Amino acid sequence: MKKLSGLIAAPFTPMNSTGDVDYERIGDYYKLLVRNGCRGAFINGSTGEGVSLMVDERMKVAEAWASCKNDQDALRVINLVGGTSWRECAALARHSATIGIDAVAVLAPYYFKPAGVESLAEFIELIGKEVPDLPLYFYHIPVLTGVNIPMISLLERLSDRLPNFMGIKYTHEDFMDYQSCLAFDSGRYDLLWGRDENMLAALALGAKGAVGSTYNYAAPLYNQLIRAFNDGNLLQARQLQQQSIDMIRLLGKYGGIATGKAFMRYIGFECGAFRSPVRNMSRSDYQRFSADVAQLDMENLFSR
Repeated sequence: MKKLSGLIAAPFTPMNSTGDVDYERIGDYYKLLVRNGCRGAFINGSTGEGVSLMVDERMKVAEAWASCKNDQDALRVINLVGGTSWRECAALARHSATIGIDAVAVLAPYYFKPAGVESLAEFIELIGKEVPDLPLYFYHIPVLTGVNIPMISLLERLSDRLPNFMGIKYTHEDFMDYQSCLAFDSGRYDLLWGRDENMLAALALGAKGAVGSTYNYAAPLYNQLIRAFNDGNLLQARQLQQQSIDMIRLLGKYGGIATGKAFMRYIGFECGAFRSPVRNMSRSDYQRFSADVAQLDMENLFSR
């Protein structure tokens, strides 16, 4: 698989009123991402509540996304199969290979944490060797896994051991480590940036692709930011990044990750609620949230 470029959205998993996965909504979700210029979908991740879904639900979500693909507007679909059991991860990866998923990603095990880079590399290698023809990414998000190992060390360990290792979804703020990963082995690996609020800094270092939750509902903003940067219009790029930051601050103001589904409701695409223990927004909070979003004055930058 070629390196990814542009926006790879991290979709929410649509839920119905009873808290069950609404698989039928995924087809319309796929079309929403295509319509707004996204190049891929990173499914069953943090935003997609993969860790809150049962194994069979994660498989059905992957099947629904894979079934949407066609030759004309195909998004690259990456399925997060990570967890705490490498055998379960491998089973999900094998299933992904049979249904036409483009690539899989794994997390650091977050209960029995790897003692160092060699243990982490071994864990990834066990899974990757089960699907030798399927590209595999590592999802680096130490704020949630508690595993903060320099990714340049991981690349050095895996470069000669796992031929289908494609790169890293890098959701951390260590720009020194990120740049070292970009430069490793003449830029061999795909380094997908994972912090929407500082995309511009990553573009300056050489990032070509990015995975993020806010691309679900504000893809036009980030596509404009990328164009401004590529055109050398840094003033406009900075202004757009600041609008991204102002928008993202509302996530913290209204309780965190579940606010993303409130943004989806705001643009007219209902995704339901997050599963426990994530706190969801009350009706009165949503009214205040909607007023705050309107004050951002960026209606033309939201996905529709």
